[in-house]
Amino acid sequence: MRTEETLRKVKKYIEKHQMISAGDTVAAGVSGGADSVCLLYMLWELSKEMNFRLHAVHVHHGVREDADEDAAYVEKLCEELIIPFFLKKVDMYAYAKEKGLSPEEAGRQLRYKAFEEVLETEIGFGKIAVAHNNNDRAETMLFHLFRGSGLKGLCGIPPVREQIIRPLLCLDRSEIEQYLAERNIAFCIDSTNDEDTYTRNKIRHHILPFAEDQICKNATAHMGETADILMETEAFLQKQTMLAYERCLMDDDLTINLTAFREEDSFLQKRVLLLCLERVTSHRKDITKEHIEAILSLIDKDGSKELSLPYRLTVRKEYNKLIFLQQNEKTIEKNNQIENSMEVPVCVPGEIEVPGLGIMEFQCLPEDTFFCKKGQIIPEKTYTKWFDYDKITKALIVRTRKTGDYLTIDKNLQKQSVKNYMMNEKIPKGERNQLFLLADGDHVLWIPGYRISQYYKVDENTKRILQVQIRGGR
Repeated sequence: MRTEETLRKVKKYIEKHQMISAGDTVAAGVSGGADSVCLLYMLWELSKEMNFRLHAVHVHHGVREDADEDAAYVEKLCEELIIPFFLKKVDMYAYAKEKGLSPEEAGRQLRYKAFEEVLETEIGFGKIAVAHNNNDRAETMLFHLFRGSGLKGLCGIPPVREQIIRPLLCLDRSEIEQYLAERNIAFCIDSTNDEDTYTRNKIRHHILPFAEDQICKNATAHMGETADILMETEAFLQKQTMLAYERCLMDDDLTINLTAFREEDSFLQKRVLLLCLERVTSHRKDITKEHIEAILSLIDKDGSKELSLPYRLTVRKEYNKLIFLQQNEKTIEKNNQIENSMEVPVCVPGEIEVPGLGIMEFQCLPEDTFFCKKGQIIPEKTYTKWFDYDKITKALIVRTRKTGDYLTIDKNLQKQSVKNYMMNEKIPKGERNQLFLLADGDHVLWIPGYRISQYYKVDENTKRILQVQIRGGR
């Protein structure tokens, strides 16, 4: 049967990109349309042989009159398949107005917020599966191309991004429709997909069909193959950019040595500048070619000069140095250091109040109340963590960062400074001194909201568990 071949194709794609492992929990976004219903059924079938847990999340946008019917259909489908179902209601138009976004972008943001909220509050941990297919990828490539995208944008939609996975990206829309038809699976029709209100719908209804009919029969499939090549190219260039960045970076955060910078290829120079801007602002998509060219022009000028960019960004040339910062950032950091120079010793059991976080509670769980058998999955929640209590050698303390702080980041216990970790996570420079962390001397156990140190993770040899839970606050 053709559908069985299609299912095997999806499983192979999941394995190739390491999307799902045995024991994982997957929350599938299911609108009720053809793509998402196909995703739900395929994951339901594969969950039995790949041994993962499947949940479904439906986001009600509060827009279409038949939205209630779509939600009811998805819920009924989940009941039949015995899949846990979660319904999240949002107000797309109100959110778009509040944030100054298009309805399309507002809907996209709200969907991912809803998925993450379900994972955080209902499930605890897991991955988010969405139903983008190869046609969606081709549409995105063209959309970005027409708007003047760089190489990263031309890659289209990635198969995996953080905890988001896209198992159907290897399928064309026709394969999805055939799978549903052969298995006699019903789905909902979204009337807005037939409208040309949104730019993507115009690409979907007019440009891609014309390319398939008049230029190349397999245009969409070929674009998917090109996207894969571009993704590999971008991954390689990211590594080269990071190496160039490290060659140019001086001791201070985001200060570039212009002597080293000028020795780099002009292509890498532009990517290094873009990387620097990304690390001082979250507005990545608003950084344009014109901004990069303006910085290059600043570098060519004699003496000390300064350039103001959007979002309070400042690029300052001081002879042989190029400094990236936000306006008034030094004043902000100084105030933050004074305001948040709190250091609180930890008592176990006990609790402390941490500004901006809430109540941090510490408990020791003995061996007979928590089993750490080999292969057992230890739950991971953003604000509840478990540590091997017996590996802690000094007095635990909650404080802001200090020079010399580090984390262990992999199973080989490789060290990374907290400073470099915060830079890699793109935490704005002005916020780094405000973050509280849990430390054992200069070895950091946990940066709440981010990661824990590999060294202190619970394993099969753990005897006592230190449980740290944050309540209230954010």
